[in-house]
Amino acid sequence: MDQMRQVFSVDVLERYAAKGRGVITCMSAGNDVIVLGTSKGWLIRHDFGAGDSFDIDLSVGRPGEQSIHRVFVDPGGSHCIATIVGSGGAETFYTHAKWSKPRILSKLKGLLVNTVAWNRQQITEASTKEIILGTDNGQLHEMAVDEKDKREKYIKFLFELNELPEAIMGLQMETASLSNGTRYYVMAVTPTRLYSFTGFGTLETVFAGYLDRAVHFMELPGEIPNSELHFFIEQRRAVHFAWLSGAGIYHGGLNFGAQLSSPNGDQNFVENKALLSYSKLSEGAEAVKPSSMAVSEFHFLLLMGNKVKVVNRISEQIIEELRFDQTSDSISRGVIGLCSDATAGVFYAYDQNSIFQVSVNDEGRDMWKVYLDMKEYAAALANCRDPLQRDQVYLVQAEAAFTCKDFLRAASFYAKINYILSFEEITLKFISVSEQDALRTFLLRKLDNLAKDDKCQITMISTWATELYLDKINRLLLEDDTALENRSSEYQSIIKEFRAFLSDCKDVLDEATTMKLLESYGRVEELVFFASLKEQHEIVIHYYIQQGEAKKALEVLRKPAVPIDLQYKFAPDLIMLDAYETVESWMTTNNLNPRKLIPAMMRYSSEPHAKNETHEVIKYLEFCVHRLHNEDPGVHNLLLSLYAKQEDDSALLRFLQCKFGKGRENGPDFFYDPKYALRLCLKEKRMRACVHIYSMMSMHEEAVALALQVDPELAMAEADKVEDDEDLRKKLWLMVAKHVIEQEKGTKRENIRKAIAFLKETDGLLKIEDILPFFPDFALIDDFKEAICSSLEDYNKQIEQLKQEMNDATHGADNIRNDISALTQRYAVIDRDEECGACRRKILTAGGEYRMAQSYTSVGPMAPFYVFPCGHAFHAQCLIAHVTRCTNETQAEYILDLQKQLTLLGSEARKGSNGVTTEESITSMTPTDKLRSQLDDAIASECPFCGDLMIREISLPFIAPEEAQQVASWEIKPHNLGNQRSLSLPV
Repeated sequence: MDQMRQVFSVDVLERYAAKGRGVITCMSAGNDVIVLGTSKGWLIRHDFGAGDSFDIDLSVGRPGEQSIHRVFVDPGGSHCIATIVGSGGAETFYTHAKWSKPRILSKLKGLLVNTVAWNRQQITEASTKEIILGTDNGQLHEMAVDEKDKREKYIKFLFELNELPEAIMGLQMETASLSNGTRYYVMAVTPTRLYSFTGFGTLETVFAGYLDRAVHFMELPGEIPNSELHFFIEQRRAVHFAWLSGAGIYHGGLNFGAQLSSPNGDQNFVENKALLSYSKLSEGAEAVKPSSMAVSEFHFLLLMGNKVKVVNRISEQIIEELRFDQTSDSISRGVIGLCSDATAGVFYAYDQNSIFQVSVNDEGRDMWKVYLDMKEYAAALANCRDPLQRDQVYLVQAEAAFTCKDFLRAASFYAKINYILSFEEITLKFISVSEQDALRTFLLRKLDNLAKDDKCQITMISTWATELYLDKINRLLLEDDTALENRSSEYQSIIKEFRAFLSDCKDVLDEATTMKLLESYGRVEELVFFASLKEQHEIVIHYYIQQGEAKKALEVLRKPAVPIDLQYKFAPDLIMLDAYETVESWMTTNNLNPRKLIPAMMRYSSEPHAKNETHEVIKYLEFCVHRLHNEDPGVHNLLLSLYAKQEDDSALLRFLQCKFGKGRENGPDFFYDPKYALRLCLKEKRMRACVHIYSMMSMHEEAVALALQVDPELAMAEADKVEDDEDLRKKLWLMVAKHVIEQEKGTKRENIRKAIAFLKETDGLLKIEDILPFFPDFALIDDFKEAICSSLEDYNKQIEQLKQEMNDATHGADNIRNDISALTQRYAVIDRDEECGACRRKILTAGGEYRMAQSYTSVGPMAPFYVFPCGHAFHAQCLIAHVTRCTNETQAEYILDLQKQLTLLGSEARKGSNGVTTEESITSMTPTDKLRSQLDDAIASECPFCGDLMIREISLPFIAPEEAQQVASWEIKPHNLGNQRSLSLPV
């Protein structure tokens, strides 16, 4: 594999890392912090994050040669534990990144610490929380350190391997805070065994539980230079583990959500366990066991001699070999070991003098191929980086299924391929093997995977799938009947599936094309189903009508989305199919125009119906007329025509007598056409109805004439309806009388008696002389003697009454004459001191200014005057002036005009008589007297102080509008205050 494609690469990090303080014996890393242990007892710390380093001498005060045995750094790079070995035994130290001096852990004196398990979930820079130390004599100790205390909080003994005392070479710990406490999971390895411990509470209680029960372990015998245990950490959680054992690399996944119990009752979180034998790494040569190991996400890094073999954990294949650029003085000893910085995601290798950095470059990029080669397709897809990689995985699955003739499964995989195979290539594969079902499945899956923007392709594929569905249905129908039951089940299933497909694709299928397809294959039910989906209601309704399903058709019509015009279009077919349901539907449908349903109702009405059958059209029309108050003449005419055709005319007569406009202002009494109604009733011989229509049209003579043919009583009733025209009423009664007389078939005298009895029914409207012309000429007068005498007596009574009225009138006229004569003799007594009501001067005072010889005859020197019964008296001129002023303008002009005419006539009379007044001139009625009489009526009909004139004056204002000047004179205006003089008033 070329350099550009290498996953792992090695670079020298530091050549002389020991700084002359011996050679490197051990190394640990965490969070870009590297701590080295040297053969002279020194710790050398490199902090690449902070960019500094410092050295710590642990051998101070210890005799002889001292060497660092192991060094451990936590994932955060803050806490460090180191074990030093010398002639004085083993000592363990703890130091913090902020400390300048390490702290010896006295309780661990003499114990050789081989491994440390950090509490990754809870550890902080300030505190280690609980950590576990594993010793060379098979013991486990718990310790915790708080940085601020400058010493350990405690060190407790936890556990010791008694069954097979071996050195503990590797330790790892996982914790989780759950609702019922903290759960611990600890894994430890010795050269031959892997132990696991789990429990709740504290570490002390967890390990105390193993005093009574056996420890769960895995034993793999075999020699190995250094047994190691590694967890791969992802987001501070262990995902999988690897144990470098004598038999091989034992590895597996860690799933802490699993609830798998081991035989001894412990929870086992290990899954997918496997053992990688070293023989697979030697390529036929003698197996070489690694001296150290590191674990990445997908690979093992195995140190073998002076090179690192990178082995894929999944495929167990060596993918790369890494070589180190060592100095000449380090080659003899070789590379000592590997370590990893899980936090920084970097691996390190070290020899006696140098540190090497092993970098990872996208190690998961080819994992999809690895999983694909192993036929782990789900994992392969999960690790694909682009659509082309996914297409290759789908292609392998599809071709494998196709080879096994699992065509339906192959179709599902082929449908997911978008790039490396064309749509045409895939479809031809299925067509070549005549697999229509698989082809249909492929098309359906392809539809699911297409983007919504590919509208054209979606429509084409959907149409093709539709045809394949129809072909499948036809083939099922043409199969032999040998397996009828199975075929029926499959047929029903495919029909159901096809309808679901139509429902899903209704928006992408071309409507016209799909309907033609369904029609060409004779799938009428599916055609109706699709038409219903596409809201092609006309097709659906037409189908239901053909099937005789009136109820279903009406249900479709009642849907809000269905145009109202379809109600009218299908009304003729529906009412013939099921009149009752159709009419019921009409009556519950709003905004239906009954006029547009008339053709359908007429078609239904033209068909013969049983006598006792409810006429549905009449029911609907009555609903429209009485409930909906329909005023359409067409509707009323149709209902009238249907009533006219019934044998019983009672409904017709009720309809004609009903006043439909009642309750509406100026509303008509009926809305049907009376002329049409008359023609119809004459045609159907509904004579009573005709009589009613004639009467309604004020054709009373025709009504009576027709009624006489049906029922004389009806004719009499019609004749009585005329009340405002006495002549016409008499004429109608004469028609009735003539008919009655002509129709009587008894003896002559009996006929005459009945005729005379008939006269009594007319309430005196007809006399015997009115009906005499209707009798034959040879009738004897004796037969009418009584009637004639009775009539003459009536006339005599009338004559006597007229005479009496004339006498009363003559007597009244005489009385009137007497009253007039008496009135001329009336007089009134006036006191000589009586004053005029207007001018307050005495009435009887003589004065030239009061004389009115022009129009009145003065008695001596007195002026003319009026005296009223109430006692008020007025000079004639004063009265005229007062009334003229107080009355309206028209009346005032009338009075003044009369006065003017009297003045003119008075002058002429004076000239003609030369001032001599004779008795004849006084008594005779001259034009002057007429004018004077009219003037008297105008001004003296009532006293101006006691009559209506005074009452009307109450509402008049005190100041008239024309007296504006008078009003202005009363206005108070301010004067110049400076010109005023002050007057002193005496008190």
